[in-house]
Amino acid sequence: MNAEQIIRSIEAEHIKSDLPAINVGDTVKVGVRIVEGGKERVQPYQGVVIAMRNGGISETITVRKVFQGVGVERVFLLHSPLVASVQVISRGKVRRAKLYYLRDRVGKATRIKQRFDRPI
Repeated sequence: MNAEQIIRSIEAEHIKSDLPAINVGDTVKVGVRIVEGGKERVQPYQGVVIAMRNGGISETITVRKVFQGVGVERVFLLHSPLVASVQVISRGKVRRAKLYYLRDRVGKATRIKQRFDRPI
């Protein structure tokens, strides 16, 4: 085995198989594990996927939400042990691979049309 095959075999052990099909424009709810003191809890983070990067074990999604009038973006490593769950709430109909233009929009201008041809 060469080095690349060894790396792939080690990564294959850690790749999650229970993730749903996620696309840019989808509204998702990501359950994030948070450790406070000695306790661990799962905090949901719901927003729109504005970007997806990489593939395999290093696949990331950027999720944007507006909280108390301020736009908040978070990048999640999908196969990380800190990501407890990913649930697709609705599918979005978009024509771009990256939705960075949503950063400049406010209020109703940030709405994304719903897509019905893909199951949730």
